[in-house]
Amino acid sequence: MTIFSLTEAELRQRRSLKWRTYDPDVLPLWVAEMDSAMLPAVRQSLDAALDHSDTGYPVGNDYIDAYRDSAATRWGLELAPGQLRRGGDVMNAVLCVLETVTDPDDGIVITSPVYPPFWQVTSGYRRRTVPVALTEQGRLDLDALAEAFAAPDVTAFLLCSPHNPTGTVHTAAELSAVAELCAAHGVQLVVDEIHAWLVDPGTEFVPTLSVPEAQQAVVVTSAGKSWNLAAFKAGLFIGGTEAGRVLNGLPPLATQSTGHLGSIAHSTALRHGQDWVDQARAEIAENKRLLTDLLHALVPGARYRAEPGTYLAWVDCTELGLDEPYAHFLASGRVAFSPGRNFSPAHQQWVRINLAASPAMITQAVERMAASLRKTA
Repeated sequence: MTIFSLTEAELRQRRSLKWRTYDPDVLPLWVAEMDSAMLPAVRQSLDAALDHSDTGYPVGNDYIDAYRDSAATRWGLELAPGQLRRGGDVMNAVLCVLETVTDPDDGIVITSPVYPPFWQVTSGYRRRTVPVALTEQGRLDLDALAEAFAAPDVTAFLLCSPHNPTGTVHTAAELSAVAELCAAHGVQLVVDEIHAWLVDPGTEFVPTLSVPEAQQAVVVTSAGKSWNLAAFKAGLFIGGTEAGRVLNGLPPLATQSTGHLGSIAHSTALRHGQDWVDQARAEIAENKRLLTDLLHALVPGARYRAEPGTYLAWVDCTELGLDEPYAHFLASGRVAFSPGRNFSPAHQQWVRINLAASPAMITQAVERMAASLRKTA
């Protein structure tokens, strides 16, 4: 059985953000929730905990050890136990790191377009957001980053790896160059690697901490995105071999915000869900090919370049001649994507499409796009 095979009727029984934000006649392919059933091993572990009313506080290092084992097996990344700390969800963990390594009014560099909470976690907490655009190919612009880092009040660089929404997977050479620039300018590198397991088959994900030059970096991650466990809050802080000062300087409650059931769910996914995520990666890669073909046939003005990271598609609708594609497709097509302006003010003509869905759902979404365009022709 395929992972992304749940029917729309089954999915509409859910009460999560993806399925309850819009009216029932709107097809939602927006926020990064997967249309998948829970990994059976996770369900069994949670059922066992609930059967024993095991709903207290977390204890021990099982989540840390599960991540270490997964990182060593999948990427050859060997981490000492002391390099990891438990945390809450990824963005709150990012916030804790940034508040540890920066001061109010400091500049924090982000690469746009980028995941909307990156804008919120910088400008929303008395820091200054310094956006540096990716290149037209979606790669890191090293020259522009160097210029931004040279500003005396820029003290941190918040990087998304793999990149959301473009799906770019940063290379070892790029990460090495970024780390060297950060070190040269006294800029703390902070990396969100929550999409690390969701890289297409045949493409290598490079963990930041596998790069020798990046040992001052702090990575924040969780199993939440790859196994659709956002309901179970559990994250990890991971420091390079030279980042102990940052880890030890985190606010006391930062490392005490993991939920017990979250720790159980994420640990189980990491230990028993590697085959599951490999199947999910293969299905997502097929869905990227499907979207490419559907847009070419039905919405040829939309521009989409499939990239190997994440299950999110970044689509340029500029040539469609719409005032705002997101609003048009919602109002006229009754299909909800993520609006490009949320990722960057310069990308109002773009939409992000969630491809962790069934082929039938993706096909229906593109058909609705095409039908909405015919209405305005």
